[in-house]
Amino acid sequence: MSSLMTNASAMTALQTLNATNKQMDQVQNRISTGYRVSTASDNAAYWSIATTMRSDNMALSAVEDALGLGAATVDVMYTATESTVDVVNEIKAKLVAARQPGVDRAKIQSDITELQGQLQTIADSSVFNGENWLSVDSGAADYNATKTIVGSFTRSGGAITIDTIAIDITQTELFDATATDGILDGAKTNGNVVSTLDISALTDSAADLTTLENMISDVDEALGEITDSATLLGSVKKRVDLQKDFVSALTDAIDRGVGQLVDADMNEESTRLQALQVQQQLGIQALSIANSNSQNILSLFR
Repeated sequence: MSSLMTNASAMTALQTLNATNKQMDQVQNRISTGYRVSTASDNAAYWSIATTMRSDNMALSAVEDALGLGAATVDVMYTATESTVDVVNEIKAKLVAARQPGVDRAKIQSDITELQGQLQTIADSSVFNGENWLSVDSGAADYNATKTIVGSFTRSGGAITIDTIAIDITQTELFDATATDGILDGAKTNGNVVSTLDISALTDSAADLTTLENMISDVDEALGEITDSATLLGSVKKRVDLQKDFVSALTDAIDRGVGQLVDADMNEESTRLQALQVQQQLGIQALSIANSNSQNILSLFR
């Protein structure tokens, strides 16, 4: 039926054209933003997951920075500890040389005194970001024997967990201003203190030679403790480096996972845009034809 009041063909063509235009808007938005899901209205579930994971990824980036800072701190302490080993070896060698009867122990002590001062200098200057694990004051209000490095950020069932790597610095302390029980300022098995021992007054008597041998034994004991400290720091440094690499890889993996959920496939969107452009042109043509039907009715009254 031909009607002036209702043009069914034009209505159908208009609905089709509007639907095509709406799809074109969606495709053009995906192409311009690069996202298949850029707002919650596109896909609420995927948008929610992506938003949460992006937030967690920012936290992981902060963890990676913290690991880098921690690795640098450990590296400074490890480097200083290695230098301490060298100096203590020198002191041990001087003491062994002083064991020889007839040597001038006062002159040897002058060398040892300088080396002892160097030990204190190394410990005091081993500071990074305000942290010093070698020269401490256990009586200070902010003293904490356990240092931590933020190692990871995890989310499980909505619960957030921040894991840390703990370091017991009582095993690395060379000097303690309050307790004087560090590796170098604490008394060893024979009662000697590496940082203050003095051989200048020792003679070649049997008792003094025994005292000197006890000093050598205590220095060797301290050397063993410093070696253990360096081993601990080296192990922590290795763990921190491994964790840093893992967090970096994990961050990239999460980025890829989020991309799978919300990123637009540009090849697909390009093909779809071309098809929609053709549909749009055909829709406009169909609407034009449908509107011309009303003009055909006039010919019936001529």
